[in-house]
Amino acid sequence: MVHLMTVQLLLLVIWTAECAQTRATRARTELLNVCMDAKHHKEKPGPEDNLHDQCSPWKTNSCCSTNTSQEAHKDISYLYRFNWNHCGIMTSECKRHFIQDTCLYECSPNLGPWIQQVDQSWRKERILDVPLCKEDCQQWWEDCKSSFTCKSNWHKGWNWSSGHNECPVGASCHPFTFYFPTPAALCEEIWSHSYKLSNYSRGSGRCIQMWFDPAQGNPNEEVARFYAEAMSGAGLHGTWPLLCSLSLVLLWVIS
Repeated sequence: MVHLMTVQLLLLVIWTAECAQTRATRARTELLNVCMDAKHHKEKPGPEDNLHDQCSPWKTNSCCSTNTSQEAHKDISYLYRFNWNHCGIMTSECKRHFIQDTCLYECSPNLGPWIQQVDQSWRKERILDVPLCKEDCQQWWEDCKSSFTCKSNWHKGWNWSSGHNECPVGASCHPFTFYFPTPAALCEEIWSHSYKLSNYSRGSGRCIQMWFDPAQGNPNEEVARFYAEAMSGAGLHGTWPLLCSLSLVLLWVIS
């Protein structure tokens, strides 16, 4: 009788471990090669041969359409009616980073590990704390030093009465460094912590690159796999208390 119970408990331990591993594998898969449930994203990523200019690196596998990529390059596009020039003309060097930021957000299928559900009228999912490579963040900040803005969080608080964003009453235009004194402040605060300044460098496989040469492949695929596996592993660790408890019971029965 004791032998039968021991075998049954052993089978239960093995089954629990296998189920946990299956869940972890499924979770890891669901974080890879996915599109957000948001305003202009495609349901599933796929090739888009005619992606425009700065969005073109994603043409082999993209979450954005050709039309979306074209609109991403306009000053006030139908995408979000957002005016980059709300405090005078933004420099072309600075604007280039915001276009690339838009392309990454709209087109990348490699942001799955950082997608979070939200309850907003224009989207059901967003990204949170994407580890942006430190060089990308630093260059963004450097190239925008001479441009002006009136807010540190561009997600909310604008005056939309004209049909596009204008500075709210009482907000003054200052150089970017007034509202964003450091690269981290810019990358982390401007879109409500969509990005997080990473300590890793481009090519490390540990941070998302806003810029990459498609001829060398998409480096963000490796990054997404790394974080997806890390997150799935964290979920697997949650089964260990149960396994330990079962092991204790097993030892008690055997003794």
